[in-house]
Amino acid sequence: MEQLLPLILQLVAGAVGGNVGGMALKDSSLGTLGNTIAGAVGGGLAGQLVGPLLGMAAATSGVDIANLAVSAVGGIVLQIVAGLIKAQMNKST
Repeated sequence: MEQLLPLILQLVAGAVGGNVGGMALKDSSLGTLGNTIAGAVGGGLAGQLVGPLLGMAAATSGVDIANLAVSAVGGIVLQIVAGLIKAQMNKST
């Protein structure tokens, strides 16, 4: 379980970030559930891929605040991108 804790925290940080992104840009909001899912995916990807690229090793014990921040930003970015793509698809239909 201790090995899964960083991933779980990244998913939660991303989900929070996705909802913040949805509130910040109403036009790109996917709804609460959509924002949460997109944010969690973005947070998980950012935490697992971008974090190590920036030299942040996965925390084996405790909480790595920098990695959580990267996960939250990843959640915001993916939610906004997904929301903008959805908005463009709705305009063209």
